Amino acid sequence: MAQTGRLMRSLLATSLVGLLLFGCSNRNANTDLVLKSAPRFNADSAYGFVKHQVDFGPRVPSTEAHTRCGDYLVSTLTRFGATVTEQKDSVAGYDGAMLPMRNIIASFYPTLEKRILLASNWDTRAWADRSDSLPTLPADGANDGASGVGVLLEIARIIGRDSLPIGVDIILFDLEDQDRPAYDINPNQTEHYGCLGTRYWANNLDGYTAEYAVFLDMVGAENAKFTLEGNSIKYAEPVVRKVWDVGNKLGYENYFRYNRTPHIQDDHAYINEITGIPSIDIIQYDPNGVGPFWKHWHTHEDNMAVISKETLGAVGQTVLQVIYNEEAD
Repeated sequence: MAQTGRLMRSLLATSLVGLLLFGCSNRNANTDLVLKSAPRFNADSAYGFVKHQVDFGPRVPSTEAHTRCGDYLVSTLTRFGATVTEQKDSVAGYDGAMLPMRNIIASFYPTLEKRILLASNWDTRAWADRSDSLPTLPADGANDGASGVGVLLEIARIIGRDSLPIGVDIILFDLEDQDRPAYDINPNQTEHYGCLGTRYWANNLDGYTAEYAVFLDMVGAENAKFTLEGNSIKYAEPVVRKVWDVGNKLGYENYFRYNRTPHIQDDHAYINEITGIPSIDIIQYDPNGVGPFWKHWHTHEDNMAVISKETLGAVGQTVLQVIYNEEAD
């Protein structure tokens, strides 16, 4: 998850408000919501998909681990029955160096007109720049990157063997987390160089559209709290309410909280701003963490030891239920 220094200062300034809001109840939940029949999300399987990515090593662009993991993601999604295409190009990073980009796009039921988009980033930040030691080396990226992808791979496995009345597109975006490292902050830099793969895709849609998009970012830590993030509410409040209501109806009210928290310039913001597709972010918010996202954000502690099957299951079952609650137009 990439952010600019200016954004981080703004978020830190408002973190006390977020802390106070965590005391609020989830009284905004829609208790009249009816859930349709949906398959069971397998958290053990999702955990395995997270671990498989981490086992390749940090998925930093231009490395063998990045190439091998990308090949694994393509072959896995293809095996699950998706029509898989790739966007490959070179994109300028924060220092002007050209970075190889590989967006992986998997379409289920591609002939159906009504579509929803699920997405996450699959690259690993090149530096664990919030670590006290070895900040110039990458972390495993188990939560920040691999967790969202692991949930989406399990969803792909399930819907690939079923029949749905709507189309589902899963996009694994590259170059999300390669913005300037924290130890090399340039106060004159105003451009945000994160989410490069998402911005590339959004500017090259070729007619694609979707009813809405759900982005997953850092969805695997124990006792994670997912709040009503500012950009999600600004651009796509009905979608946020839809997802949060489903999560609460399923009994995951300790994860999906109805607290409003600051704007985050994550991938969903660019999808909203560039494409107009209503897009939301399921992202951990922690006013006591780093960012304030999560206490191990961009550190070497972001490894498999922090991944919770319970959190993966709560997010995965919620998103899966949202899919199965949809109807064809």
